Amino acid sequence: MRTSLPLLVAVALACLGGWAQGEVVATKGGEEAAGFGDCDGFFYQRTPPEGLPGQPGEQHVKICQKYNQEPRFATLYSTRDRIPLYAAFLYTGGDQSGEERWLVEPQIDDPENGLEGMMAEVEVTGSVDNLGSKQALTADYVDSGYERGQLNPSSLHKGDHEIATYTLTNAVPLTPPLHEIWHWEIESLVGQALAPHCDNGKGLYLVTGAIPSTLKVKDRVAVPESLWLAACCDDGSKTWSLGFIKQATAENRLEDLTVEALEKKLHAGAKLFKNHCGQDRHDPKKLEEVHHAVKHVRAKEPVPQEKKSTPGQHTSTPPKEEGGFLKKLFYFIVTPIFKVLKLVVYLVGQIVKYTFSLLWRLIQTIVGGLFTFIKGIASALLNVFVDVARVAVNILNGIAKNIYNVMMITYKILSIPVGVILDIASFPFYTLGAVPTVLRDIASGIGGLFLLAIDATTSIVTGLNYIVSHLAKKFLPKISDA
Repeated sequence: MRTSLPLLVAVALACLGGWAQGEVVATKGGEEAAGFGDCDGFFYQRTPPEGLPGQPGEQHVKICQKYNQEPRFATLYSTRDRIPLYAAFLYTGGDQSGEERWLVEPQIDDPENGLEGMMAEVEVTGSVDNLGSKQALTADYVDSGYERGQLNPSSLHKGDHEIATYTLTNAVPLTPPLHEIWHWEIESLVGQALAPHCDNGKGLYLVTGAIPSTLKVKDRVAVPESLWLAACCDDGSKTWSLGFIKQATAENRLEDLTVEALEKKLHAGAKLFKNHCGQDRHDPKKLEEVHHAVKHVRAKEPVPQEKKSTPGQHTSTPPKEEGGFLKKLFYFIVTPIFKVLKLVVYLVGQIVKYTFSLLWRLIQTIVGGLFTFIKGIASALLNVFVDVARVAVNILNGIAKNIYNVMMITYKILSIPVGVILDIASFPFYTLGAVPTVLRDIASGIGGLFLLAIDATTSIVTGLNYIVSHLAKKFLPKISDA
């Protein structure tokens, strides 16, 4: 990140006019964010428009416009045409009172400059690389015949919301007559027709847009060919929506039509409000009342607004003379002193802020270190206790196993003599009990031998008898025949 004396001075001077911020959310060339960050609340059901026209490769950035660190409205800004494509905001009630102080967004041209938020152009000149390469500057409008027309008109807001609208990322080139008509129409339609039929603006979501033409101011800033407005009211129970569009000329007036018809005029597939602004809860009767109020406003003749003194804005009307010499001298002397005092107060506040921040971080570091140390000690002690308990259990388990083994060995040693003694004592009884059985077996054997001898003798006699008979039969007949 680059740091220089002009950059630091620019940061300090930017704070003299309040905390103006324009957070660049995403770029088309980089990773596309889904929404507008802190500014999603300016869209119906927190959903930005979809399908709006854009040429392939066209660059744009999403900007969450902030002031005093609070979101004020959202802008889709074309870095190719150097104008906003649309602005989304809520109606806060018109009360123009502040001086115009136009700002630029340094992050668009130089994302690495370290400057966060909107700043006056004169305060960042020389501190931002390529300033104006992707956004319009005051010089683009000087002696051009065009004025800085706000898509989100300051006349619809008050307080910080009004101040936040004076950024060149909210401006499109409009001819002086068209500039007056545009602001009058938007202020009249919203303040007299739309907001009164939506709980005085509560729940009224507004989106204004511009369609760039091929005509460019000083060959840099595209002049819009059409301007449009879309409104969605949701009071919690019923809804209604309405659209307006006009050619960018002072002679044309805003034409009212349905939001669906407006989307078709913008681009096929365009979707300005999610679910068509709660289409299932549309209230035709309330919408008819809104149409009647719009016709009443359209029937009026435009009343040009009283122009405020705008530093750096050149029109055909010469600026009014300031007061006398003493007044100029007073402002010349007092204003720098007052700004220096504000700068000193701001620097002191920053020093105090960073001192407290440093102390807080130091306290957090110390507390965190102590917590980590205590946690480590507690963990170590717990581990020691667990290990001691585990060792004790292992020791008891070993003692129990040893006692069991000794008892088993003792039992086995004692069981051996008892068995031998029992076997010896029972031997005579087994021997005497076996004598009758042996004698019986001997008698059986002798009887069996005798029977075997008889059977053998009988078999021998029978065999001899058979042989004799066979021989007799064989030889005796032959002898008698002879």
